[in-house]
Amino acid sequence: MLRLLASERLLLSQRARILPRFYHEKVIDHFNNPRNVGSFDKNDPAVGTGLVGAPACGDVMKLQIKVDDTTGEIIDARFKTFGCGSAIASSSVATEWVKGKQMEEVMTIKNTEIAKHLSLPPVKLHCSMLAEDAIKAAVKDYQTKRAKSSGVSETEPVEQAAKA
Repeated sequence: MLRLLASERLLLSQRARILPRFYHEKVIDHFNNPRNVGSFDKNDPAVGTGLVGAPACGDVMKLQIKVDDTTGEIIDARFKTFGCGSAIASSSVATEWVKGKQMEEVMTIKNTEIAKHLSLPPVKLHCSMLAEDAIKAAVKDYQTKRAKSSGVSETEPVEQAAKA
C-alpha cells in the first residue's frame, strides 16, 4: 500500500514538472504571479467594467479600468478571470498594458499583440481575443457612464470608439 502511494506521488510530481512545458514562461509567470487582480466599485463613475466570456471553453473575464476624468488617462486597472492559465495571463498582461495610457490608445491594443507577447499557441488565441474584447467593453462602459452624467447621447461614445 505504501509503495502504491509513493508511486502515485512520484507520478504527480513528475506531471507537475512536465505541465509547465506546455506553456511559455511568460504565461507561467503571469499565471503564478498575476498582476492587478481584484476589482473596483462598478458604480464609481470613474470606473469602466468589461465583462466578456467564451461559451466554447467557459472562460469568463472581467476587466476594469479607473480613468482620470480630467486627463482621460487610465490610472489603474484590475481583473478577475475564471479560466485557463492563458486566459489569466492574457488578463494580467492587458491590465499592465492599459495603465498610464489614454483611452484612444488602449482601443488600438490587438489580441495578436497579446498573443505574440505571451507566445500563445493557435489553440489559445481565444484567450487573447477575450482580453481585447474586455478592454473595449471597459472603455465603452466608462464612456457610456460619462455620457449619462454629462447628458450626451449614449450612441456618441460608441461612435467615437468605433472610429478609433
